This record gives sequence, structure tokens and C-alpha cells, in this order.
Amino acid sequence: MLNPAQAPPGAARSRLLRVTASMSKRQMVLVGFLQAQNCSNYPASWRHPESAGDFLSADYYQRIARILEAGKFHLAFFDDRLALPDIYGGDHGESVLNGVRVVKMDPIPILAMMGAVTTRLGLGATCSTTYYQPFHVARMFSTLDHMSAGRAAWNVVTSLNDSEAANYGADRVIEHNERYDRADEFMEVVLGHWEAWEEDAIVLDKERGVFADPSGVRRLDHEGRFLRSRGPFTVPRTPQGRPILIQAGQSGRGRQFAARWADVIFAIFPTLEFGQRAYAATREAAAEAGRAPGSWRLAPAIYITVAEGQAEAEEKAAFIADLARPIDTLALLSEALNYDFAAKPAGEPFSDDEMASISGLQAIRDRVVTLSGNPHPTVEDFVTYTGRGTVREMPHFVGTPAAVADQMQAWFEGGACDGFVLAATHMPGAYEDVARLVVPELQRRGLYHEDYAGPTLRENLGLGNTL
Repeated sequence: MLNPAQAPPGAARSRLLRVTASMSKRQMVLVGFLQAQNCSNYPASWRHPESAGDFLSADYYQRIARILEAGKFHLAFFDDRLALPDIYGGDHGESVLNGVRVVKMDPIPILAMMGAVTTRLGLGATCSTTYYQPFHVARMFSTLDHMSAGRAAWNVVTSLNDSEAANYGADRVIEHNERYDRADEFMEVVLGHWEAWEEDAIVLDKERGVFADPSGVRRLDHEGRFLRSRGPFTVPRTPQGRPILIQAGQSGRGRQFAARWADVIFAIFPTLEFGQRAYAATREAAAEAGRAPGSWRLAPAIYITVAEGQAEAEEKAAFIADLARPIDTLALLSEALNYDFAAKPAGEPFSDDEMASISGLQAIRDRVVTLSGNPHPTVEDFVTYTGRGTVREMPHFVGTPAAVADQMQAWFEGGACDGFVLAATHMPGAYEDVARLVVPELQRRGLYHEDYAGPTLRENLGLGNTL
């Protein structure tokens, strides 16, 4: 409770009152959705005349980091895949020619550069449990957490197509459920390493010559079905206890995985009603996994096109939508579903065997079946009902700041989410527009924090600095 006698005068007091009043109210989480690529999540974004072209430079990502922190975003996280899109037609030429997410840099060094120019923005990157080793991942993110003073997050994924397998010396991707079985064990190993050092293990007593208490450092000695890792782990306990875990599983097996492990669950919901059902299913799965209410946050991806006037916003959105090309959709569908969409006539239904052979993102396949009402969809159905590679892939909130905030509020208060992952239609302008126009409107409504709660990402997400 604020003591008025101790409150500062003037504007500072007004701000403190707003912060205090909002602390007891549920507020949105906002995440910036990034790619270490030539484009944003929207592959046509590089074609936008206002998109910056210096995406191979540190300055590019540091500008974005500053914009997101100025908008009080909780987290910036990088999606990633370990191969460029080359499954469509069995060749990479069309993807390279059209710039369909073909530049894919390692996001970890980029996050270090972003962390150097920010103090509160969370820093998340994707690393695969299919091809990486758990000791490597554990050490990498623990180090990032120390270097960023407690702002690191790991987006946990299972790699999904044969192109990624080929880059790591395998003939084909591991079967879907087995990928998740391996990922479960991977998580046990990583968390085991992260728990190896007690918080007070480091003594640093120079007079006695004692650096640390050996009893406060444990060896893991893990031997499982898929993985072996001995330890002891080489990085002491991090500022927020352990890095935040992000996960995007939306299929049945994937949802179980996310509900068990994730602090932040990333999703793509085509409609509010779909999101309400999926959020309820995730809440049920989390409860079955023994997770306490409020111990995780679910945030679906959206696009936002905002302007001072509705007509201006709609004109901007139409221009952005027209930047997409058919190859964007077909290349990315082939990549995500591990199936060559050039090999099938557009109007021919998929057989049962063909549907079963789709080994990539099964949540996309299942969504097409659900939305089309057809257990044997066509290529045209996949194009129509996924919107892959276009701004139709996820909800696109278009309008004035008030109109966009209305839509976000409807989802947030309607039981579909705990916040949003903002995908950019062009870089960095889409983030600038939201930070300048939408964030103040959300703050005015008490739906979004006025300032960061503390120095660590875990605190700012409202999850506490505990394991």
C-alpha cells in the first residue's frame, strides 16, 4: 500500500500511483517475434520500401532492441530453423530468388549485441532439442543469463524437416512423437545441470583460499534412452534462478510438452473462438501436469497495422498484404510440413497415407482439417486455411490505436491469451508504430504495465525468481 506521506511530488507521484494501482490487476505480456534473417516472420517484409536492409549488421538488431524496450516489451525472441526452405520442388533456387527466409544466422551472438544496449528487455532464442546437446544448450543460456543480468529465455523446439536433418548428417527427421520423447529427456538433463550449483555455493574467501563449497555443486550423471551427460555443470546459478522456457507445441503431443515445461507458451490462433478453446485445453493439460495456475503465460502471434485514422490503417494493411507472392506460401508450407507441395496438383485431395506422411508441424495439418471440415484437404485447402507466408497466417489487427487495443482487449479478457507475440509486417517500422501508438492506449486502459517490475525477465513476466 502506498504511503502518501512518503510519495514523491508531481509527475513522479502520479506515475507511482498508476504503477501501484496496476500491480493488482492482470496485465498483458508483449513479445517481439524476431528472425535472424533477411525478413521478419512475414517473408514479404523485406520487399516493403520502409524495411531496413542492413539485417546482417549489429546496428539493425540493436535498433529493434531499443524500440522494444522503449515500448516496455517483456521479451524479444528469435524463431529459427536449421535449414533454408528448399523442399518445394526439391531445390533452394526459388526461395533464394524470392528471399523466402533464406538468411538464417545464429541468434545467440545477436542477442548478446541486443543485450548490450538494453537493461530490461528479455532475450530469447530458439535451439533445437533434436540436433543440439543438452550440456551445450544449458551452458549457452546460463551464460547469456549472467551476461544479461537475468534476461535470458530459451525457445525449445524439435526440428521438423529433412533439410535440417541433412545439415546435421542424418538421412531424415526423427518421427514426430519420438522427437518429443527425446525432448522430454533433453529438458530433464538441461534442468538437472541448471540445478547443479546451489545459490550460495560460491564463497570467494580469499583469506582462506576457498572459492566455493564442493558440497554445493552436484554432478548429474544422466544416462537415459536418448542422452548421456555427466557433469558437473560449469556455470553457477544464474540471476533469475534459471532462464525462462518458451515452447510452441500445439498438437496433442506438443501441447502436453508445452504444458509440462514452458513458462511462456507461444501459439498461432486463427480466431478468438479457436484461441478460447485452445487456451482452455492448455490450462487443462497444465493442471494434469501438476502446474499451478499462473505459473505460465500463453501468447498467440498477431500482426498489427496501426495509424491515426482507420482509413489510413486499412490502406497500409492492403499495401502490406499485396507484397506477398505465391512462392512464399508454397515454399514455407513445404518447409513446415516436410512435404513437397510442388509434387501434387492444387485441387487433388490428400490421401490417408499422404496425410500420415506429413511429419512436420502437425498442428498446421490438424488446423487445416478442422477449419476446412475435410479430412482429405487439397493443396488449395492448405493455402487457404493456413495463410502460410501471408498476413492471413495469424490475426491481423488493423485500425486506430483505440481500435487495435479493442481487439487485443477482447482476446485478453475473453479467455484466449495472457498477451501477444507481435510479428512485424516490416522492420523496424511495425514495432515503432506499436510502441508509439498502441502501447500508450493499452497503458491508459490499465491493461499494460507502465514500467518493468524488476531487472529479470522472470520478475517482469510475474513468475518470480524461483525454480
